[in-house]
Amino acid sequence: MTTNGMNTREMILEILLQIEEEGEHSHIAIRNALSKHQFLPKQERAFITRVCEGTLEYRILIDYIINSFSKISVDKMKPPIREILRSAVYQLKFMDSVPDSAVCNEAVKLAQKKGFYNLKPFVNGVLRTIARQMGELEYPSREENLLRYLSVKYSMPESLVLRWLNDYGEETTEKILEDFLKEKPMTVRCRTYLNSKEKICRSLTEQGVKVEQAPYLPYALYISGFNHILTLDAFLEGKIQVQDVSSMLVAEVANPQKGDYVIDLCAAPGGKSLHMGDKMEGYGTVDARDLSQYKVDLIEENIQRTESINVQAKVMDATVFDLDSECKADIVLADVPCSGYGVIGKKPEIKYRATPQKQEEIVILQRTILDRAAEYVKPRGVLIYSTCTIAKEENEENMMWFMNNHPFKLESLDPCLPEELHSETTALGYLQLLPGVHKTDGFFIAKFRRK
Repeated sequence: MTTNGMNTREMILEILLQIEEEGEHSHIAIRNALSKHQFLPKQERAFITRVCEGTLEYRILIDYIINSFSKISVDKMKPPIREILRSAVYQLKFMDSVPDSAVCNEAVKLAQKKGFYNLKPFVNGVLRTIARQMGELEYPSREENLLRYLSVKYSMPESLVLRWLNDYGEETTEKILEDFLKEKPMTVRCRTYLNSKEKICRSLTEQGVKVEQAPYLPYALYISGFNHILTLDAFLEGKIQVQDVSSMLVAEVANPQKGDYVIDLCAAPGGKSLHMGDKMEGYGTVDARDLSQYKVDLIEENIQRTESINVQAKVMDATVFDLDSECKADIVLADVPCSGYGVIGKKPEIKYRATPQKQEEIVILQRTILDRAAEYVKPRGVLIYSTCTIAKEENEENMMWFMNNHPFKLESLDPCLPEELHSETTALGYLQLLPGVHKTDGFFIAKFRRK
């Protein structure tokens, strides 16, 4: 498997180093590498994606395996050697399609190519021992140390496991951890106000796409079995929008009316803004704002593709008060930056970058944005607060703080939600979706009405 002097395993190494050493987001690093080598056959693209994502997802388990057989611990290794071993162990453990001998040989060749000639025997020795003895390895015992057991089994840092055990208990925590490691199809929203769902489904199936109904909302679909979203007519023609069901529920709960003025404070890439615009059937205005030109360009792209006439994108900092917006909006969406714990299944690097300090900083940022958001809502208008996390201090605790400091009250979500999501909390005005418990990402939504 070779492309212009760089083989697929070398590409995998480059991507993993970018994520690990340079702090790049996994989906961006993979996407950029694949678009640089567009001529790669579908099979090789799939191999690169799977090994990169899998190595990242199972890193704690993989490191446990390597440390059980290597004299040098993973954190003492040189970064390229560490990533060569990790991706090789992922293939040994999870990919039957690649013979063990090939995995070992390719890793040794790659170490040499990267200038680590003297470490060839080390790489070879460690990998061949693992290939031979992995089946006999003992893992941490559930009875003796639940925290360590769950951390290694589901490749989740102990600090996060502990936090969820405290917040949600053992059974729910394990459901969450298990769900993060499951393969999921892509979720799209059919823009049914301009197109019939039947026609959209037909267009997709005619292009060989597998289409299934997604839960909770009739216009949400799961799609799989295609090479790239940009090859699908339904996407290029603006008939579908990539969006998780949890995020679609925001517009349901907001329930905009034709002619409303909506401000979406942290809007990129624009899924919720477009959904609000569709719900108003082209009437009214959605002001989709975000911090940087790059993010606003992402929103613009989606506006152009979907020809959404009532959505406009502009560069604005949500933490800075905008006098022109004071008391103007019927609805304000504050889908704030957050720790992202609810979407670890899609962005596994999030779990390795979490720190208590980051957690404190993000709550301060969220409250600053909420303070601003409150000032833009008309009397009797609506503020929707949402995050893609399952951290209580960013969700319930921020919600309580907001009500104690602003003239707003919670309003029941039940009239806007499908019945299967009704609960004690939705009757009060908020919903915490949990991976593995609900059929969505982890997500939080609260609905406030200005007094």
